[in-house]
Formats: sequence, C-alpha cells, structure tokens
Amino acid sequence: MRAPEIITFGCRLNAFESEIMRGHAEAAGLGDAVIVNSCAVTAEAERQTRQAIRRARRERPEARIIVTGCAAQIDPERYAAMAEVDRVIGNAEKLAAASFLPDNESAVEVSDIMSVRRTAPHPIQGFEGRARALVQVQNGCDHRCTFCIIPYGRGPSRSLALGEITAQARILVDGGTRELVLTGVDLSSYGGDLPGAPSLGAAARRLLKAVPELARLRLSSLDPAAIDGDLKDLIGSEPRLMPHIHLSVQAGDDMILKRMKRRHRRAGFLRLAGELRRLRPDIAIGADLIAGFPSESEEMFANSLSLVEEAGLTWLHVFPYSPRHGTPAARMPQLPRDLVRERAARLRAAGDGAVRRFLDGQVGKEQKILVEKADSGRSAHYAPVSLAGAAPGEVIAARALRRDGQMLIAEAAP
Repeated sequence: MRAPEIITFGCRLNAFESEIMRGHAEAAGLGDAVIVNSCAVTAEAERQTRQAIRRARRERPEARIIVTGCAAQIDPERYAAMAEVDRVIGNAEKLAAASFLPDNESAVEVSDIMSVRRTAPHPIQGFEGRARALVQVQNGCDHRCTFCIIPYGRGPSRSLALGEITAQARILVDGGTRELVLTGVDLSSYGGDLPGAPSLGAAARRLLKAVPELARLRLSSLDPAAIDGDLKDLIGSEPRLMPHIHLSVQAGDDMILKRMKRRHRRAGFLRLAGELRRLRPDIAIGADLIAGFPSESEEMFANSLSLVEEAGLTWLHVFPYSPRHGTPAARMPQLPRDLVRERAARLRAAGDGAVRRFLDGQVGKEQKILVEKADSGRSAHYAPVSLAGAAPGEVIAARALRRDGQMLIAEAAP
C-alpha cells in the first residue's frame, strides 16, 4: 500500500506533529491521502500552502487531500472553500488518531484551540532517515506580540511533564538517534503551567541525566527575556548541550521592540549575548529578525542591521514583515512592500557575511560532526559540513580544512 504523503510548512513543532500524523494515517490505511500541514506565520507561508494544495491535486487527482496546521486552524473556511480540499482539521484534531479513520467524513473539524489546556504526549518512533530528531516539550503561547497570529492557531501555553519527555527521548535514543532538539511554540515558557513550575534549564538537565546515552541536545528558538539562571547555568556547564543558541530577537531598535510588544530591549539583549559568550566562549548565536515592521524608519532599521555585528550573530532567520489580519501591527502605518523586501535583503546580506566570517574562524579546528546523510552533517555550532566517507548516524571527530560558500569542508581526524 502506498504511504500517505505529508507536506509540512513552518516550524519544528509542525515537523514533529507531521510524524504523529504519519503514524495515525498509516494505521488508518490512508495510503491515498496527501496531508498538508500549514503555517500562518507570514502571508508567504500561506501562499505556499495554497500552492502546494493545488499542485498536490494536479499530481494526485485521486488522492484525498487533508489540510491542517495553523493556517487551517485560524481560517478553516478559506481552506474548506478550495475545490482541491477534501477535509480541514484543526491543530488539536490533527493529533487524534480518530481524525484519520476512514469513516470520519466531516468536511471541517476545527475546535476552539483557546479552550485546550493540556498537551498530551504522542510518542513517535523516529524521524525516517534522520540522525537528529525533534521532541515536543511545549505548545501554545500566552504572549501577544503585535505582529504575531500564531497564538490564535496554537492556543495557550502548555507543557509536557518531564516523565513524558523522557519517555519520548528514550524511544528515539534507543532507536539510534544521536541528537535531540527540544521544541515548542514558546519554548522558554516551559513548565509555568506544571506543578512546581520546573524551568526549561532544569528540565533539560534532568533529561540529560535520565538518558545518559544521548550524545547531543539542542534547544529550538528561545525568547531572550525568558533566559533565566537555570538555563544560563546549563549553557555554561553542560557539554552535551550544543554551543548554538537561537533567539527570537525580532528587532534591534527600542521603539520598534516596544511597538512589537516584545519583553526585551536592545541593551538587554546585548548584555545577554555578552553573558552567553562569557559562559560559553565558543557559542554561536542565531536570531530571528523582522525587516520593515510598520513605522520603521531608516534609523530604526539601521539599529537592527548593526545588531548583527554588535551581538556577533551568526545564523539569521530574516522575515520581511507581513501583516496578519487580526493583529495590532496590521493596523499600524505600513511601509511600501518594495522597501520591506529591500531591507530584508540587506539583513540577509549581513547574515551571509557573518556566516562566512564564522566559518572562516572554524577552519583548522577539530570538532564533532553529526553525520546526517551520506558525506554531510552538522557541527556542534550547527554549521553544515561536507565530510567524505562518513556514514549517517555517526558522530565523528573531524578537522575543518576550508570553507566552500556557506559550508565547511572537513576530513576525519586521525
């Protein structure tokens, strides 16, 4: 029987949930299904979702097309109205096995995500063909950044108990996974809804102790305002936590940060970056940045652009600002789209230069490489590495010989 096809957009949490849906669809015998797991973070993400739906119908005219994810949760009627779509299910429903049973024929099954108060564990056996796997520890968000629609697609913040996280990690590690990434919508808020309010740093430390065979651990995007003492201690003292932290910075100008309703300011972020480097001198710091936020002047944008060098940022995720219907920022004075795209291009160029400088600094150094597929993998700093002769799943000591574009060329250490 043909396996169900899963098309995933957006964040790492969506990728994790796609694996849950894959298991449910296979168990239900939905070999003829195409499941589109959508994203709503930008208008472009939604455009790509609709494009994928139409392409799937052209290429698989006989298939049953099911649409889910944040875009479907926020605006189910829009996707149900597409001629290509057979069924729309919400972000809560997509995790339930019953949603994929053949006798479930409801065209739209989307509940009120704001009423969800618990994230149940959904163990998966692994990520096919990957030495790295994702582990969901948190879902939802209680903050209301003025540009962000995602809380309305994910609901309130809720955390998984450490025992549930450890059980999932044990399954993956016993199956051969060498590196795990803890992920969530607002990962830094982990534990606030649990008895005793365990912090993310404390939970990660207990996980590493409970699963000593786990070689490498990573954390997905963190809110700079929520990095507490426990997390700093983990970053500074735990060698199995990789020296790569990605922060949802969004802007480098205080007025824009205020209008975004972010909880940090420029000086605070720069202090944090400096503290992280003192704790872990070899750390690579990445960041999400938004270009062209409403009312952003050239001077304000320059403050974001200069942050790349001042904070020593390496891996950037740059988003041209995209108005999301129903958010406060969509009602603010908008910039011309050409200007937004031009500023995004300038930020990306600054990021590309930072990556090249960082990789040049890695040449000649020995480091551990997680081999993800034949002849390639990633360093502890998340740098892409070409390494001939290495088998997927191995962690190999290698020496970087040179940089080729935005990749290191390495050889196994003697």
